[in-house]
Amino acid sequence: MPKQAAICLAGPTASGKTELAIRLREKLPLEIISVDSALVYRGMDIGTAKPDAETLKRAPHRLIDIRDPEESYSAGDFVRDAEAEMRKIRDAGRIPLLVGGTMMYFHSLTEGIAELPEADPQVRAGLNADAASVGWAALHEKLADIDPDAAARINPNDSQRIQRALEVFEISGRTMTEWQTGNRRSAAAFLKIALVPGSRALLHERIGARLQGMFENGFVEEVETLRKRPGLSGQSSSMRAVGYRQIWSHLDGAYDLSTAAAKALAATRQLAKRQLTWLRSDRQLNPFDPVEDKAFEAILSLLDEHLS
Repeated sequence: MPKQAAICLAGPTASGKTELAIRLREKLPLEIISVDSALVYRGMDIGTAKPDAETLKRAPHRLIDIRDPEESYSAGDFVRDAEAEMRKIRDAGRIPLLVGGTMMYFHSLTEGIAELPEADPQVRAGLNADAASVGWAALHEKLADIDPDAAARINPNDSQRIQRALEVFEISGRTMTEWQTGNRRSAAAFLKIALVPGSRALLHERIGARLQGMFENGFVEEVETLRKRPGLSGQSSSMRAVGYRQIWSHLDGAYDLSTAAAKALAATRQLAKRQLTWLRSDRQLNPFDPVEDKAFEAILSLLDEHLS
């Protein structure tokens, strides 16, 4: 592989990425970089299925616990941090293994990212006021008129990305799509591997079991502790993560715990569906079904072939 290359291991939530990455690291000179928008936050351990201390000692993960939950963390931040960690790993004579399920981060890193205008607090305040008046769905419709390509990529419920796309247009007079197609940096070479479960029912079963384990291990109590942080609110980027958003609303009194659990399960399944849609649209991926008996050996063989 070229010196600048790295390996990407992507997959939907609960597909077994972490376990596979650790096994690969035991066989090959790899160092793991997390590609997860929630694992970057300190204190968010249970609801993110963050590897425990013993696992991290055995197989260190970079870009975990690098932000307080009050802070924001963008795709641009990730690209900057990931590229820095990749350089360190290569300088040490090893190979970066990027592992996670935040597909926007993978896309920004492997395809390049636009150097977008910086955020403008006044513009954001105006957009938030508009959203409070007419709702984010109406602002998504506005975005569809301005930038139909961006609107097609952005879920109508994704207030953060709707806000950013409209903000970019109001600041610069250029759409997000125009910025992204005109300002891309050249992408490095990546070997892309994806875990794509053949059985959606089995994936849903694993998602349900993992979520149940989170609740049994103190997920609600974790969010209660986070709520005591003075700078944190339900609108913070970290608390928009699946599961955290639903429990925060429950603790606000919006619905009971059983409803919160059901909503968290539905949201996690929807997240997995979106992740799989991203993966299936990338023709450069090498897909593997993680439940197949020979999946690990096949992935190891692919890596041996490319690294030799």
